[in-house]
Amino acid sequence: MAITLTERAADHISKFLTKRGKGIGLRIGVRTTGCSGMAYKLEFVDVVADEDNVFEAHGVKLFVDPKSMPYLEGIELDFAREGLNEGFKFNNPNEKARCGCGESFTV
Repeated sequence: MAITLTERAADHISKFLTKRGKGIGLRIGVRTTGCSGMAYKLEFVDVVADEDNVFEAHGVKLFVDPKSMPYLEGIELDFAREGLNEGFKFNNPNEKARCGCGESFTV
């Protein structure tokens, strides 16, 4: 399986990279936190790490570290605007539950 990216998310990332003036893509990972155990983390990538898994969609590169890969296998990263709120949406087939505030998840 792979990590996928919707066209909306790719457009949003591309605009941020352009505005930032540097970077080669976006790193997606997980960290231990929150009431459900894990949370997603996103950061811009300026240098590729040797151990990174690299995925590309719609001209944007996503980087995933090996420790996060089992939790993110098959995920789709989307970007949505709902009313006044906007942000990335993680459509993860591995999620078993999500906390009420939406900040953390369990696999």
